[in-house]
Amino acid sequence: MTAIIDDWKTKQEITVEELAALSPDEVYLVDIRDEVAFERGSLPGAQNLNPLELQQGGYDLPEEKLIVCICMWGKISLGLAQNLREQGYAAVSLQGGYSLWLQRKLERETAEAAEDSERLKRIESSLRKKYKHKISTKFVEAVCKFELVRPGDKIAVCISGGKDSMLMAKLFQDLKRHNKFPFELVFLCMDPGYNEMNRRIIEENAKLLHVPLTFFSTDIFESVFHVEESPCYLCAKMRRGYLYRKARALGCNKIALGHHFDDVIETNLMSMLYSGAIRTMMPKVKSTSCPGMELIRPLYYVHEADIKRWRDDNGLYFIQCACKFTETCSTCHTDGTTDSKRLEVKKLIAKLAETNSQVPGNIFHALENVNLDTVLKYKQAGEEHSFLEQYDQ
Repeated sequence: MTAIIDDWKTKQEITVEELAALSPDEVYLVDIRDEVAFERGSLPGAQNLNPLELQQGGYDLPEEKLIVCICMWGKISLGLAQNLREQGYAAVSLQGGYSLWLQRKLERETAEAAEDSERLKRIESSLRKKYKHKISTKFVEAVCKFELVRPGDKIAVCISGGKDSMLMAKLFQDLKRHNKFPFELVFLCMDPGYNEMNRRIIEENAKLLHVPLTFFSTDIFESVFHVEESPCYLCAKMRRGYLYRKARALGCNKIALGHHFDDVIETNLMSMLYSGAIRTMMPKVKSTSCPGMELIRPLYYVHEADIKRWRDDNGLYFIQCACKFTETCSTCHTDGTTDSKRLEVKKLIAKLAETNSQVPGNIFHALENVNLDTVLKYKQAGEEHSFLEQYDQ
């Protein structure tokens, strides 16, 4: 047994600082979050392993290294580390989980960025050069094609703290820098009940990227936490309502959300599979609850894979959904499964795309190629129509 294992074999947790002091060759990082959360970001070198298979001894783990178990908040990983110790491994849980590690990382980077303005220049330059065609051009294409921005607009760019909304903020800043007509921007961030750690992560990223946030607070997370049926749907609806009202109070006539191409096609398929209807996310929608307000989606043509590449190439880390459900590690299912229908559909599309790369695009374009002569029924302006109405004509 190596010296490093001797030092840790009686301990249950390791702090972020203690982990940083160890050599990468001495540790084996095991991230047990679901694969979507893992893809959003993890510790360098971490392996995304199924927690149920780990408990059952389904992996050949290195006996000469310290096994560090990682979940979102360092709670579920405690039990897994105990299980691995019972299997004979030297295993500990990362105290505070990925969230605390991320906060510490961003604090260091923000302090460094204050002295190194070159990093921000590189991040912004990547959108004008390397990712011009995959991201910036598609952003501008959606803005122009759907007339998302017009002279005199005051747009509330809604920041959730994730990769999509932060990218959207940078794209809007660049658009404003080169605008051919006057419009205004407010970078609006609603705090629906974040814990202090997630709030700090959002603030640190905003400082790093020079995005001037306008914060306001609500108690949405607390309101929906005990709702058993469709809490995520209710949360999203309440968040949008608060954003509309706050944006209007600030003199805005539009809110911009960071939904991208993949969100659009996943919503298309989810609606068909689970709602029995054909509906999609529209690139812009007039609010029915806040007259005079409009919702726009300028990332409509931008693929999530390209957003991830931009994020990773620039060494950026963002929070995911930071509600009370994820705060209690509910995404860290011990059997490796998830309750997310969106994740199920995301995996289904990815599986189909393995044998036919046109599948994602076909799902997207299907909503642009609806032939009303070949559908049984359709609704327009709230009125239902049947193919029988025109059948004998």
